[in-house]
Amino acid sequence: MKNSGKLKGKTLFITGASRGIGKAIALKAAADGANIVIAAKTAEPHPKLPGTIYTAAKEIERAGGQALPCIVDVRDERQVQQAVEAAVTKFGGIDIVVNNASAISLTGTLDTDMKRYDLMQNINARGTFLVSKTCLPYLLRSQNPHILNLAPPLNLNARWFANHTAYTIAKYGMSMCVLGMAEEFRGQGVAVNALWPRTTIHTAAVEMLRGSEGALYSRKPEIMADAAYAIFCRDSRDYTGNFFLDDEVLLDAGVKDLSKYACYPENIHLLATDVFLDDTGPVAKL
Repeated sequence: MKNSGKLKGKTLFITGASRGIGKAIALKAAADGANIVIAAKTAEPHPKLPGTIYTAAKEIERAGGQALPCIVDVRDERQVQQAVEAAVTKFGGIDIVVNNASAISLTGTLDTDMKRYDLMQNINARGTFLVSKTCLPYLLRSQNPHILNLAPPLNLNARWFANHTAYTIAKYGMSMCVLGMAEEFRGQGVAVNALWPRTTIHTAAVEMLRGSEGALYSRKPEIMADAAYAIFCRDSRDYTGNFFLDDEVLLDAGVKDLSKYACYPENIHLLATDVFLDDTGPVAKL
């Protein structure tokens, strides 16, 4: 999907933007000349995962944007407040918030220790609420404000609870923030939406969890970046409270060929549906 320039001068506050989907969204917006606040924990190189907030900042600036790397653990209210204040001081405001930071453990009840349970709750549900709440006073001053949570549709099929109840509770907490905040701020013009991938997305973090063979069944983070970009370019007063799927957004935006997003285009028939979706639907094979 081509850039339109609509995000030039806009300020995006993106959690977990040092790598993966968060960084892909940042780079897409940066190509328009957007300002990117990289709110993430990784200031020092991770032993197994590439990228820090500072390396991401360099990539964003090379792509055409301005970057503000901020050390932020979304569980820490003070760190979130300081990053928001720094963003407003440097860029004059905040126009778009992307709640991308997330913790995952696809474990059953007996195999989920409470430390991991609390981590998922505090990053996914609480962190999303905290970042959104802290940014909202500035979003309310923006001409086209958006909050985008990388969260699934609220699918109450019991199968999505049975295998990983703790993770589902935490991830659906992000989804419920969409449901509630979209309605709460509808009259004030703040769009609050969710975006979820139709298929699994291959990132370094996912590879560490599932192995490199996962790429055979996955799409690249760029499909989520392009879909997020398409949402940000819409009028916030007309598009709120939606649970978007990446390929549906792109098809609606006029993208006809999705094969370029597959890690292995020759294997698009093998694409695996992501969690929380009951079936692939007709567009996943395009």
